Amino acid sequence: MTEASPNPYSSLPQKAFWKSAVASKNPLEISGLWDPKFRIGPRYRVATFGSCFAQHIGRALRARGFNWFITERAPAGLSPAHQTLFNYDLFSARTGNIYTVSLLNQWIDWALGDKAPPEEYWVSNGRFIDPFRPRVEPDGFESLEELLACRKHTIACFRQAIVDSHVFVFTLGLTESWFNAAGGYEYPMCPGTAGGTFDPKQHVFMNQDFDFIRGNLNHAIAKMRRLNSRLRFLLTVSPVPLTATNSGRHVLVATMESKSVLRAVAAKVTTGRQAIDYFPSYEIITSPVFGGRFFEPNLRSIAPAGVGFVMDSFFAAQEEKYGAVKPVSIPRAPRDLAGPDVPGSASDIAKQEDDVCEERLLEAFGSAP
Repeated sequence: MTEASPNPYSSLPQKAFWKSAVASKNPLEISGLWDPKFRIGPRYRVATFGSCFAQHIGRALRARGFNWFITERAPAGLSPAHQTLFNYDLFSARTGNIYTVSLLNQWIDWALGDKAPPEEYWVSNGRFIDPFRPRVEPDGFESLEELLACRKHTIACFRQAIVDSHVFVFTLGLTESWFNAAGGYEYPMCPGTAGGTFDPKQHVFMNQDFDFIRGNLNHAIAKMRRLNSRLRFLLTVSPVPLTATNSGRHVLVATMESKSVLRAVAAKVTTGRQAIDYFPSYEIITSPVFGGRFFEPNLRSIAPAGVGFVMDSFFAAQEEKYGAVKPVSIPRAPRDLAGPDVPGSASDIAKQEDDVCEERLLEAFGSAP
């Protein structure tokens, strides 16, 4: 009897086979999901931006003694609750959630000075709202001058986060987006939800496809490299389902399509590029292997146990490849680029959730109970 001839699968490691890598293991003991392309040391300045889930990455870095690079700090004396309410220490700068890569590109153009922010602003109850950061001031700004000064400051801090960071983490969140038809610029939320008034002639919906997102992501990376040629990138895809969809599809189907496109773009952009990596937080949270255990009862919010497991996997992979590190105490940077003070407290400081997500506001507009 002749032996079977070798084939490409004969010498593959156990992680390549579902039975040995997944089915035969306790789900919480599955390992080897990420092979990091580069080390992230405790002193490396790591900037974080993107959708809601990106907020967890920065907090986890800081909790482990790593250097979450915050360039826009809260004014002295602001309580932790107010810091969250006014969108401080959610991302490296006070941009609010950046759900799409095209919106990231828009911020980069402003940071580079290639384009000026649009002149559009909204007014509600005598307060001024920034269309591009509609929730950073819960009660709005006192004046247009204050709005513009605060935005200018945030753009400068965003630029600093690119220039002075070692690693730029970006979480891709959505494919669905809203643009100004005449100006060609993008809003983080549909006007009329987080602020402003919806005008069907002026506000245009776009469900971004693979080529559009890939092109924007490649352009964003190239432009950031103009500011910092040594910058490395770590991409993730948010596992948080859509709150609502304008695609015409069922929200479950729309969620799967959106996340699949984003995941495919991340794979295409990172393949063969040593300075651009992908971390599988999306797969860890959403895989059927874990039986939905990482979601809250609403099947949308990520439970603390899920966030913890994701970040444990992140640091375990780094340690396995590059060795254990001793966390360091990073002194809080001085209030460089000090911007205008935050106005008085909002009318009501509601109970703060683990992450701040404007997209949740869409639930208020649904017709279902």
